[in-house]
Amino acid sequence: MYFRHSNEMWNEFPDLVPGALFVEGITVDVAITDRIAKFHAIAEKRLTGSSEGEMPEIQAWRRTFSKMGLKPTQYRCASEALLRRFRQEKSLPLLHPLVDLCNAISIAFAVPIAVFDLAKISGDLEVRHATGSETYLTFAGETEHPEPREVIFADGADQAHARRWTNRQSGLSAVRDDTRSVLIVAEAMHEAAGGDVPGLVATLVAELTAVWSIQAKTKVLSCSSPRFDL
Repeated sequence: MYFRHSNEMWNEFPDLVPGALFVEGITVDVAITDRIAKFHAIAEKRLTGSSEGEMPEIQAWRRTFSKMGLKPTQYRCASEALLRRFRQEKSLPLLHPLVDLCNAISIAFAVPIAVFDLAKISGDLEVRHATGSETYLTFAGETEHPEPREVIFADGADQAHARRWTNRQSGLSAVRDDTRSVLIVAEAMHEAAGGDVPGLVATLVAELTAVWSIQAKTKVLSCSSPRFDL
């Protein structure tokens, strides 16, 4: 199995810097309260100086959404949505230790992070434009079909595991209590992404090692090296 962005995506979005991690051995019986608290504190400090919409990481994704023909204040990238909720509620909902940790790191870096249960993905996973025939399962259990040319995470069975790129993941491959193997993807577009994404990946590796005592396989992708073999 491999993960990649299509050639067309690289041509349209040359500023993209993605980081990917493959992890096996995830469990739910771990304590992460103190670990997520330190990342929440970083996010809170950043938000005292400016709103999430003023952060360069978020502004870059807003420009990307506009380029895709989406209204950026209607469809927000995942990190902006999390930051917005965190600013309003001073907390984030607790869902699963791995998801909670990734969400905390996401708001600290202001970079969207997706986590996919690999057991629910058929074949390879590619970020590409939709044909309109793919299926997407909502968290409510409803089936949708992405619009033609919409950016999605698509697997070999034409299942869309995320819609509108970094806007919303699918309920199909969401992390659950029985999840053991995952693909984690972080994507950034801002000017400093070339340094920030490797830093984010290193942070994730350190936390995964400390919490689960597992070793992650990682790669920062590029146009010249776009494929991550799991």
